[in-house]
Amino acid sequence: MAIKKAGKHVENARKKVEARPYKLSEATELIKKTHHTKFNETVELAFNLGVDPKHSDQVVRGTVVLPHGLGKAVRVLVLAGGDKVREAQEAGADFVGGDEMVQKIVEGWTDYDAVIATPDMMKSAGRLGKVLGPRGLMPNPKTGTVTADVAKAIRETKAGKVEFRVDKAGIVHCPIGKIQFDAAKLAENAHALIGAVLKAKPAAAKGKYVKKITLTSTMGPGISIDLSEAEVLCSRRVSGMPGFQGLFYNP
Repeated sequence: MAIKKAGKHVENARKKVEARPYKLSEATELIKKTHHTKFNETVELAFNLGVDPKHSDQVVRGTVVLPHGLGKAVRVLVLAGGDKVREAQEAGADFVGGDEMVQKIVEGWTDYDAVIATPDMMKSAGRLGKVLGPRGLMPNPKTGTVTADVAKAIRETKAGKVEFRVDKAGIVHCPIGKIQFDAAKLAENAHALIGAVLKAKPAAAKGKYVKKITLTSTMGPGISIDLSEAEVLCSRRVSGMPGFQGLFYNP
């Protein structure tokens, strides 16, 4: 089978990226210069981590509120009853309900971007694992989406809270904004995410934790991030973290 050649725009975008690591400020400027599509691409960071996700004590997972959000409106569904219904509505939830909402989801309803549940609703919400799990939307206490403080959870989600989790290959992919963001805002969101991934380092992880970080957009080329600079910048965010130095692998 013949290998399809990359288009002219893709090739031109690739030529703008040198085979070297870039400082975050440079990388976010460059990612905008490589933009060649007509739509507002998502920009994300990919981390190659030195963990073995086959072991449960080396799974990397967490959440972070990005300072400048993700550049899109987030439709929040809250599964709650009693007084929590009114609390959720006043906090700006787009959809609120109890068992009737659970049944609606079971029947195929998908017009929401985030799901928050109160602890007392988890017995009913447990039915939704096969529906919400594959979409990464199943409420979980570890990510703050199972909570009695629904107002706080709603505010954080609306403000740009994102969840990250390592995949089977030891890679974390997480969005940090849109290509139309200012480069400085993308860089600040990137700093916040890197700091959160560092804080999520499992105690059981051995050797170097972060091997590589790549900035990319939906249709754009990957841009390698300078790990030594990221380490210095993020040390200010992860102040007091034991063993911070040496988390990165410097080629």
